[in-house]
Amino acid sequence: MKQIIAVSALFAIALTASAQAFDNLPTPVEEKVIDNTPDSIAKALMNRPAPGSTRQSGNPVLFLIGNSTMRNGTMGNGSNGQWGWGYYANKYFDGRKISVENQALGGMSTRTFYTDLWPAVRQALKPGDWVIVSIGHNDHADFFDKKRARGVIDGVSPDTMVVGFNERLQKNDTVYSYGEYLRRYVSEIRAAGANPILMSLTPRDAYTPQGKIVRKPQTEWAAYVAATEGVPFVDLNEISGRKIDQMSHWKEQYHFFGDHIHTSAFGAELNARSAAEGIYYSTNPLLRPLQQMMTGVPLEAYGQGRQEGKPMVFITGDSTVKNKDQDEDGMWGWGSQAGLIFDPAKITFENVAMAGRSTRTYLREGRWEKVYNALRPGDFVLLQFGHNDICPITDKKARGVIPGTADTCHVYKMEEDGSFQVVYSFGWYLKKFIDDVREKGATPILLSLTPRNEWPGGKIERRNDSYGKWYREVVEQTGVEFVDVHNISADFLDKKFASSDEAKSKAKASKYFNHDHTHTSKLGAQMNARSVAQGLRQIGSPLAKYLKKK
Repeated sequence: MKQIIAVSALFAIALTASAQAFDNLPTPVEEKVIDNTPDSIAKALMNRPAPGSTRQSGNPVLFLIGNSTMRNGTMGNGSNGQWGWGYYANKYFDGRKISVENQALGGMSTRTFYTDLWPAVRQALKPGDWVIVSIGHNDHADFFDKKRARGVIDGVSPDTMVVGFNERLQKNDTVYSYGEYLRRYVSEIRAAGANPILMSLTPRDAYTPQGKIVRKPQTEWAAYVAATEGVPFVDLNEISGRKIDQMSHWKEQYHFFGDHIHTSAFGAELNARSAAEGIYYSTNPLLRPLQQMMTGVPLEAYGQGRQEGKPMVFITGDSTVKNKDQDEDGMWGWGSQAGLIFDPAKITFENVAMAGRSTRTYLREGRWEKVYNALRPGDFVLLQFGHNDICPITDKKARGVIPGTADTCHVYKMEEDGSFQVVYSFGWYLKKFIDDVREKGATPILLSLTPRNEWPGGKIERRNDSYGKWYREVVEQTGVEFVDVHNISADFLDKKFASSDEAKSKAKASKYFNHDHTHTSKLGAQMNARSVAQGLRQIGSPLAKYLKKK
């Protein structure tokens, strides 16, 4: 995926008076983040927690030692679209038992962190604390240059060194090997009664000739030091690398942002989970006390009703798919009526839609991850979004997306809490879902959104110039199966209620809707469910063989 940052004047959409009014895109954030190297250390120190300041009630602290892949930018808040995995690490540790303190800083090497930042961290260590050392992306650099002077000697030898004049510090300096700096961290952590963990680096956006993500040489060096020093070792580079190797190149690329090293939120979350999994599933007995303070590592997944020997169909979407679905006279989503169309003797189904969600919020809240984790080869996923997608991007609900299907994105500042989020296009989110499903050997099926009870000129509203256009562009770009529920249901309603009297048509069709012009009654939900079945048969979908006979 090629990330396009400029979005101004990209989407000029002609709309009739009766169509949905798309909100103007807010101004994207054009913030340049300072690469926190020693020349900006004073500013950086003001925005990192003072070492040990997160300690609560005598509980231990887990200190994270690293560079920009662990903590990106002065603020570390994603204002440039890049995130370090340390931001997400606390998700996997019980805050009632241990606090996670991200002491990483962009631009640091094993050497410059050791000389500039490590003394304050070392002083804050207490017996029972834990320290993860995962650093090295910047170690292949000049030894004594004026700006950074951060290079180290390759390898693990304790006896090799280079002595020279450090222009940055304006004094003579001695440089040691990568392995020797790791040994110094380990020795000083133990001297404080704390527990060291050595961890390999995060992968970068680079492939071998065999099409696999490149593994970094520092992995072998860190593993050697860990083995000889008797320290737990987590091969983060390999754990994340194996996951990325399963991805399409398109997906792999959006796990990075702006360059080939720094990660997007997707990449940062992947690395944080990989780091947690490496600790949680380790058989090293030294890690057992820390494992007992962890939480949320086992993957959450839908599909609890799966019946062995049968495929599953997961139904995703918003309130038009899943609503309260209880009161006979209330609002119903068509997914509640899936039993009318699918044959339970052949397939199981689960309605995992959620009211009020857009593609963006369904993904952000972790709902899509539960679908992804549940998928097996032979399963199906119905994707139906749109009603909530073209809403404000930065308001309290933060569910709007960029109109269109281009692989474009930008950083926006949210009004509610001042956080920064990278927002993509409507089509991009659909393509991500489609790509994820295929990665698991399952079949994605795109459904157009359900029609609304609006009757311009006495005929039901058709949104074929906006959503309909975008769905078809996604189909063209991905080859995904497509069921045009929007027009199938609209044809049904037009045939029954179209007239020259707009108000009369709307009033007659109202029995298929409830509360407003979007949400359906139980009758309307049944209509849309039958439209799904009709569409599956029309396109000859493999899912059609699991439908009930007419």
